[in-house]
Amino acid sequence: MIIHPLSEGQFTVDQTKVFVPFDATQHQLTARPAGSLLVEIQPFVVITSQDVIVLDAGLGYYIGAELQLHRQLRSVGLRPEQVTKVILSHLHKDHMGGIAYAEQSVVHPAFPNAHYYVQREELQYALATPTASYLPPLLQWLSSYERLVLLDGATQINDAIRCEPSGGHCPFHQVIWICENGQTVFYGGDEAPQLQQMRHRFVAKYDKNGKRAMELRAHWWQVAEQEHWTFLFYHDVTNAVYRR
Repeated sequence: MIIHPLSEGQFTVDQTKVFVPFDATQHQLTARPAGSLLVEIQPFVVITSQDVIVLDAGLGYYIGAELQLHRQLRSVGLRPEQVTKVILSHLHKDHMGGIAYAEQSVVHPAFPNAHYYVQREELQYALATPTASYLPPLLQWLSSYERLVLLDGATQINDAIRCEPSGGHCPFHQVIWICENGQTVFYGGDEAPQLQQMRHRFVAKYDKNGKRAMELRAHWWQVAEQEHWTFLFYHDVTNAVYRR
């Protein structure tokens, strides 16, 4: 398998759920509102023998008139049309903002030949939960998109890809394993967002069920040591890809 991080950059986020770009050469974290977290926004593309898979889709930022996610794909030699699957861990806006884009008031899928995969209950929950964590117009678009595939619990998508509900960060979050040729890639979304969270046991205040998320991280970390997983860390500013 080939793995490429598709970083949108670093941001701070506080209780308002507004993501503010952060450049360490220009900004000071202490100058941001109290409680601000510094995070990377980092989707991934994983290339297997069968698929070109995008894991989560960032905030949907633009560079000029171009979706940043598209530019990042092109920088590693791929075109958006080559993506065959987009798998969403959950539907918070920093993980799904780049699934589509608007052009002259018409919404287009960012990956026109891909099927989009999400847990059915996650979509239902997001549509019914009007908070700053979600993007209602984009959720409405996704809910009626003809290439949307709704998953009902643990699902083996094909020989290489398995999804499983985890329910720590938010009630219907899912995690993804991609296995091929003896290699296991694990993407935990916001259940396993940073390396330091895997190494240290603590309950994160931003998780809906912090105890469950902590226990899951400990379990995955232990299994990964035995099976030598490759972790993909969506919010880690220094460790995007980490082999256990």
